[in-house]
Amino acid sequence: MLDHAQYDVVVIGAGVVGCAIARRFTLEGARVAVLEKATDILDGASKANSAILHTGFDAPNGSLELQCVRAGYAEYQSIRDGLGLVQDHASAYVVAWTPEELRGLESIQRKAHQNGITDVQLVDAATLRKSEPNLSANALGAAFVPGESLIDPWSAPYVYLRQAIENGAKVFTSCGVTGGEFDGERWCIDTSMGQIRGRTVINCAGLYGDAVDQTLLGEVDFQIKPRKGQFVVFDKAASKLVSAIILPVPSETTKGIVVFRTVFGNLAVGPTAEEQHSRTDASTDEATLKALIADGVAKIPALKDMPVTATYAGLRPASEQKDYRISSKPEQNWVTVGGIRSTGLSGALGIAQHVYGLYAAMGASHERLSDPVRPQANMLSETGPRDWKREQCGEVVCHCELVTRREIAVALSGPLPARSLAGLKRQTRATMGRCQGFYCAARLAELTDGCFDRPMARSITDE
Repeated sequence: MLDHAQYDVVVIGAGVVGCAIARRFTLEGARVAVLEKATDILDGASKANSAILHTGFDAPNGSLELQCVRAGYAEYQSIRDGLGLVQDHASAYVVAWTPEELRGLESIQRKAHQNGITDVQLVDAATLRKSEPNLSANALGAAFVPGESLIDPWSAPYVYLRQAIENGAKVFTSCGVTGGEFDGERWCIDTSMGQIRGRTVINCAGLYGDAVDQTLLGEVDFQIKPRKGQFVVFDKAASKLVSAIILPVPSETTKGIVVFRTVFGNLAVGPTAEEQHSRTDASTDEATLKALIADGVAKIPALKDMPVTATYAGLRPASEQKDYRISSKPEQNWVTVGGIRSTGLSGALGIAQHVYGLYAAMGASHERLSDPVRPQANMLSETGPRDWKREQCGEVVCHCELVTRREIAVALSGPLPARSLAGLKRQTRATMGRCQGFYCAARLAELTDGCFDRPMARSITDE
């Protein structure tokens, strides 16, 4: 149940942006509470993405998105080693496949340079093929972006929120917001677990950001228009076919379909960009997945013989505008952080900096922590020091992803204990390998007995 403490800040939503904001405010000395309606954190838009740390080379010139992505990228570099975060300096090529796209590469380079990403350069087809010999001969040239990187999309926000917790923040899961009132100085928020009080509310509700504004403020300045992105994941042998991230020339509405390695050793193709009304439908469909596979094969012909390990879809909280929908209402001690589309993972730390600036402009101030606790992120990257290589790790429970019994135990008992199979996957990658849980599900059911809100059998059926 909720406690009766008086918080400086109540963050609604524990996606990657909410986690980063909780961390920033806690380190600045604020008393922070985080409310998440799902059983586990990262259960909305943040559970499915392409795991790319963007430089901001193609963000709209002068936009808040560009500001936050650049600041987030820089902060990730500065905290990476201290928190044990992963970064694969893969680089990227924005590849032109038609004469029209080839002509458009100069504008991409120009925008990148205007955005301060001055190392972006154009390369011809021969240079591109020398670097990426498995690309189709139809590739006509590319813009080379050295700074684009691959990261772990879940361990990073987990450690952001763990750092907040270990420095005093409180996190309440299965805690949906149902209403609230502002008395002129402080908010009293009604939730499914009772009431909680805080001076300032930060709405990071993602796919439900507009709904939360409407419920608590009685008005909303934007509308979330969910955009589905489907992905296919090829077997780990496919990751050897490319070294860099293969980006398309973007359109007005989407960054397009990307071919990218993951830090977990796979190769993925996606996402699509499908407008829909549902905020929960993250299903995949056969026709779209076949089209994604065909797109991947057209770009990398050797993928034709590679098996697909997994498919998934995620929803992005797009709005009517391209730019982020971040605004403050000082008279109501309120900040809305909405419309964070495809760059939330890259921009999260920068968004947190920006939001703290809005908060400080309201007149709030705290004493920054002088020596904060620095937890270590879960190491799930194939190239990192994995737990199975250490002594006394226990049995290997998931052989496809080499997940140990000790890793399972830590995920079930840590400061953010997994309360569902989906949450356990994000903390350990159990069942996310080639067999998709066929061989390890029974053992996992034994190890998680009594730990989940829904037993393993029902969780697998739901997914």
